[in-house]
This record gives sequence, structure tokens and C-alpha cells, in this order.
Amino acid sequence: MSDTNETAEARRPWRGIMVATTLPFHDDLTVDYDTYAAQVARLLAAGCDGVVPNGSLGEYQTLTDEERARVVKTAVEVAGGDRVMPGVAAYGSAEALRWAEQAAGLGCGSVLLLPPNAFRAEESAVRAHYAEVARAGVPVVAYNNPYDTKVDLTPQLLADLHADGSIVAVKEFSGDVRRAYETAELAPELDLLVGADDVLLELALAGAVGWIAGYPNALPDASVALYRAAVAQDLETALPLYRALHPLLRLDSKTEFVQSIKLSMDLAGERGGPTRPPRFALPEEQASVVRSVTEKLLADGHR
Repeated sequence: MSDTNETAEARRPWRGIMVATTLPFHDDLTVDYDTYAAQVARLLAAGCDGVVPNGSLGEYQTLTDEERARVVKTAVEVAGGDRVMPGVAAYGSAEALRWAEQAAGLGCGSVLLLPPNAFRAEESAVRAHYAEVARAGVPVVAYNNPYDTKVDLTPQLLADLHADGSIVAVKEFSGDVRRAYETAELAPELDLLVGADDVLLELALAGAVGWIAGYPNALPDASVALYRAAVAQDLETALPLYRALHPLLRLDSKTEFVQSIKLSMDLAGERGGPTRPPRFALPEEQASVVRSVTEKLLADGHR
């Protein structure tokens, strides 16, 4: 990559593979910060561009304020601020703003923000929420997850948020790849980031410039190879790899995605470990599927 391209990318640190990191716990369910630091370092060494702590995969809803703040600090200490995109979702706009201010104070390159999720917010409330958090001065990536939030960031609403100056990109998790084209027509300067692992190739071909990813936690080398080939539109490389990985990638869109990815990590020799209640270990029927698919990929040389 040329110096010019590196400079351009540095101005958009939310681009590339930003791994939504799982969070390792000790057996007593306290946070294992040392293992988390090693996990961040491992992902960067594999070629990932940055990390997203305190997302759903990081079980942020179960963390105390002290734990949540320390997770971000740990990531920044390892990766540097530009390569960290903390999740700043909260029930109230004021709390989300405080988390964004913490991120800004640590020099983070961007933050990831869900729409209001305490109620089914109307568009005016969504726009006010994003405008409030943008006051922190750190670029905001919107997270469209209508399944969990019951608020749909439609292409028109995303265009309005971008025109407001509230967001720079969107993590698109709706699964509807057709939206990529309408969003690009309405807001051509808004960066599209893949938000669900199992539509990576489709959204890369539609112009996505980043991937907020789950399964690189378990198979970082294969995931990096897939992403680089996909955005280069090298289908000869990307398509067979995508087909091989898809039985795992589609688990990222399931309700039990945290447990599945952590189990795959354990099988790959990395610390996935337990989840905090109310999440419990996968039922054996589901766990056997994850084990079977992960073990086959590992046996085939994917890492």
C-alpha cells in the first residue's frame, strides 16, 4: 500500500476488518484482561485492521461500568486508539455520549452506536440520539440491527443521519443486501460496512469498504484472506473460500452467536471460554453442529 493510500485510510480508521471481539472470562466469570490483550494482539498480527470492544459479542450488557471502561483501555493499550472502535450503545443518549467521550479521550478512531433500544423509537428520536452522541467529536458508525432493536435504519434514514453530520458509516446487519445500492444512491459518501458474516461476499461486491466481523475471533487467517479477496473482487479466490467458511459464518446471524464463536475459538486453541448469564452454554445439539463444522475447517487447514 502506498503512503498516499495509508494516509487516506488513516483518515477513515473504521474501514477494513474491524473484529467485534469476544471477551474472555476466568472460570469465576471475572474478566480476563490479560487474555483479552493477547487476543487483540493476535488479531492484529493476523492482518486484521482493528477491534471493536464492547459490542454484543463482547457481552457489554453484562459488564459493570468499570469493566466496560477497562476493556476499551486494554484494547487501546495494545492496538493504539485509531484501531479501536468501541461499542457505545446504551439505553439513554446521555450514557451513550459518556462512553463516546471516553473513547474520544483515549484517541479512538471511531465508535459504534445502535439506535435507541429502550423503545421502538421514531425517526426524530433516532436522529436526535445520533446527533447527541456525535457531540463527543469522534466519528460515529451507525449499527443497523432491526432484529434486536426493533428500529430499522432504512436507506433514507441513514441518508438523513449522514446529512445531519451524525454518522460516517453504517454496520449493516439487516441481511438485505439490496439495501446497499439504495443507500449508496441516497448517501454516496456514507461508508458501508458488512455487519453480518454470512453476507460478506455479497456486500463486498456491492461496494462495502469494511467488515465488522465475528468469526475472525476463531479463524483470523482464513477470514483475512476471504475479506481481501472479496473486496478485490477476486472471485476465483473468494468464492470457494466463502463456500467453505459459510457454515460457520452463518452462525454469526443466529441468536446464539456469542456461544458459537467462543466454542469455535476453544476448538481452534484460543480462549473462548464461558459466557455470562443469562447466556449459558449451547445445548448439545447445537454445540455438536459447531464442533463438527469447526473441526472440519481446522482439519482442512483453515486457521
